Amino acid sequence: MKGSGKGAVIRVLVVDDDPLVRSALGLMLGGQADVEVVGEASDGREGITLAVSLRPDVVLMDIRMPRLDGLDATRELHAGTDPPRVIVLTTFDADDHVVRALGAGADGFLLKDTPPVEILTAIRRVADGEPMLSPSVTRTLIDRLRAEHDDTETTDRVADAECRLALLTDRERDVALAVGRGLSNAEIAVELHLSVATVKAHVSRLFDKLQVTNRVQIAICVHDAGLV
Repeated sequence: MKGSGKGAVIRVLVVDDDPLVRSALGLMLGGQADVEVVGEASDGREGITLAVSLRPDVVLMDIRMPRLDGLDATRELHAGTDPPRVIVLTTFDADDHVVRALGAGADGFLLKDTPPVEILTAIRRVADGEPMLSPSVTRTLIDRLRAEHDDTETTDRVADAECRLALLTDRERDVALAVGRGLSNAEIAVELHLSVATVKAHVSRLFDKLQVTNRVQIAICVHDAGLV
């Protein structure tokens, strides 16, 4: 599906040691015209084997599994050639899990109690190359990063964020605030009456102007400035 254009079917591999979870996800995804579950695995090692042979676009990856956990499996997949996108789907939102998952190369991090429609949105966004974190996970990550700094450093971070945001045009600022609220490119386009291509161009400029490399860092900058 990656790079294949509009209307392509997203091939999904489900990796979870709980057969009930695999079944539920399979039923939920099976009713979608643009999503196809191409395989299921009960642990990380089997997940890697199937990912290599089936070449899915997106892998839904549990964290706690026998033989090889989801974080190590994600790391192995990410180190390979043309790896699939990986969404870590777990019952735990502990901050160390979030940080480790992103460090392992995960493109998304969602809780298993995330509503089905939001899981589907995440799959579509991640398949399109747009990282996805649930609002609660983004909040957890931001709080974790803030906790690592003392009051003086926090004051400096606020001032730095305000200075960087001051470099933006009004439209770029609007896009940055929307990213900080967790909106996707398509949602930003609707809210600001822009094309998705224009939103993507603005986000690319935000990376340069704010000196960041991903959307989470844009959100952190906006939150540090107290704008969200």
